Amino acid sequence: MTQDASPATSYEQLGARVSRAINAPAAQRSRSAVLLRAEGDSPEDWSRILDEIGENDNVTIAWRDDGVQLFWTVPAED
Repeated sequence: MTQDASPATSYEQLGARVSRAINAPAAQRSRSAVLLRAEGDSPEDWSRILDEIGENDNVTIAWRDDGVQLFWTVPAED
């Protein structure tokens, strides 16, 4: 018996969009990504995901009128 997967929540959809932006080759090279708000995005989802991103060391969030830009550093390996 198989179960149909539940549709992704708005937060999960936003998380997938953020993940794609961060993992894009250009973002990885520059260690930065612009995250733009899309029409219909929940302010609560944005607040939650930015709070979670902000908890990470080595990540800087720069606020823009249309979203945010993330900058990160990669810690040196011991």
